Amino acid sequence: MASGPQLGSAAPDFTLPGGVLSGSGETFERADYRLTAARGRSVVLAFYPGDNTTVCTKQLCSYSSGMEAFEGLDADVWGISPQGVDSHESFARAFGLRMPLLADEGREIAKAYGVSAPGIGVRRAVFLIGPDGILRWKHVALLGATFQSLDTLTNRLSGIKES
Repeated sequence: MASGPQLGSAAPDFTLPGGVLSGSGETFERADYRLTAARGRSVVLAFYPGDNTTVCTKQLCSYSSGMEAFEGLDADVWGISPQGVDSHESFARAFGLRMPLLADEGREIAKAYGVSAPGIGVRRAVFLIGPDGILRWKHVALLGATFQSLDTLTNRLSGIKES
């Protein structure tokens, strides 16, 4: 298994198709998301195995409910999984998810970050990337039943913002 990017190194750039619910929740706005386009803000990359699965739903609902906390830390949260954008749209609509969900259908980005796994597809993982594009913190779950809490992520992000 690839180890992915090391702390203190540049996060691998990528462009992925995705979408996000509009503020009103009525439309799902599709776009391409490019990591380097987010420079100047921290980015939380939340890799998750699948839309509409129990743990992934809990994880993304938790992060979605904390979007104001992330915004207050000048951070964007992007969910990434192997499902397509149509699946992401139905998932976002079903649970009112407020972060962009990106489609890594070929798992190339999961491979670049060292979180592609035979059998399960993608390991649950979180990467915190500073506004300078440098990887500041990561957590890769060996077993997919747990996820990093909103408090853990906002505490880590506040450290990035202060540094």
